[in-house]
Amino acid sequence: MTPLIESEEHQALRKAVSALGKRYGRDYLTQVIAEGRYPTELWQEAAKLGYLGVNLPEEYGGGGGGIAELSIVLEELGASGAPLLMLVVSPAICGTVIARFGTEDQKRTWLPGLADGTKLMAFGITEPDAGSNSHRITTTARRDGDDWLLAGRKVFISGVDHADAVLIVGRTEDARTGKLKPCLFIVPRDAEGFSRNPIDMELSAAEKQWELVLDDVRLPADALVGDEDAGLLQLFAGLNPERVMTAAFAIGMGRYAVGKALEYARERSVWKTPIGAHQAIAHPLAQAHIDLELARLMMQKAAHLYDAGDDIGAGEAANMAKYAAGEACVRAVDQAVHTLGGNGLTREFGLASLIVGARVARIAPVSREMILNYISHQTLGLPKSY
Repeated sequence: MTPLIESEEHQALRKAVSALGKRYGRDYLTQVIAEGRYPTELWQEAAKLGYLGVNLPEEYGGGGGGIAELSIVLEELGASGAPLLMLVVSPAICGTVIARFGTEDQKRTWLPGLADGTKLMAFGITEPDAGSNSHRITTTARRDGDDWLLAGRKVFISGVDHADAVLIVGRTEDARTGKLKPCLFIVPRDAEGFSRNPIDMELSAAEKQWELVLDDVRLPADALVGDEDAGLLQLFAGLNPERVMTAAFAIGMGRYAVGKALEYARERSVWKTPIGAHQAIAHPLAQAHIDLELARLMMQKAAHLYDAGDDIGAGEAANMAKYAAGEACVRAVDQAVHTLGGNGLTREFGLASLIVGARVARIAPVSREMILNYISHQTLGLPKSY
């Protein structure tokens, strides 16, 4: 059964992370972005308090929790105006995959550093011609003696400039069928033949986006994570947490936007009455709050199912949570900006930049249309259109 009421431990975690986020806040993140640097101070303090690795096994320096706990961390940082996007990537995707499928050496090499913030790992799946279709990935790995040679391109890869390595999704040939199957490789950032180019984005964020080029990058046999024949099982062990964490990112952003709008609606008076007293202002904000709360319930269900080991149930719930949270976030930000009117577009109030940021939750890591496709044929049993 999915718990409907948060445990005392989760409530305490939420309160503690909220306090950390408020010590930094939106002004801190805005300054970091303006200076073109990484939010190192917040990242390191979150690590020191045990928040970065809250989902990783205790024996490797983590908190022994799960995606439920990590999603609380990201949501509360987002609600304070200072989300850490790499929480989605480094501990949630890469840490989870290595913890579940990595060798003992891989776990001891990477997990303690991912947990205490001294190491960072990016995740590379998206390709120029594949879009949301992971079956069309063309990055390939072929054996060369005991080594692997990895070749291909990736785009929209977050945080590569600060990462120690990238967990790359490639494809190897199945000797039995001749078909290509997905596999995961740890690629050090200084590997020969591995290069990166920045992508010029309109989005204002501390984490930059990169194009990666892998020109026959030679990797040792132990760069492969997990079983070469496991295929999609290992891949979705990382993608389901990614969807849950994207939902947390969106819900936190939406909560921040609504919070700023509420402050303004209480204080701004027109015709001697606070504008928040008018139903045309109050009701849309109430609706935004309801939508965010409903999205959070689905996110909590998805995290609970994943942490309980129900990968199939988690896949359905994680996709629905990501969809619901993305839609709720966009509507919340739009209504917040509209509540402030012209002030909603000024730097002083810091909401305008969220207009672009909110749409990321609709687009990444998988589009809402592909989620609707998934629910249509996986949940509802309708035939595929592709």
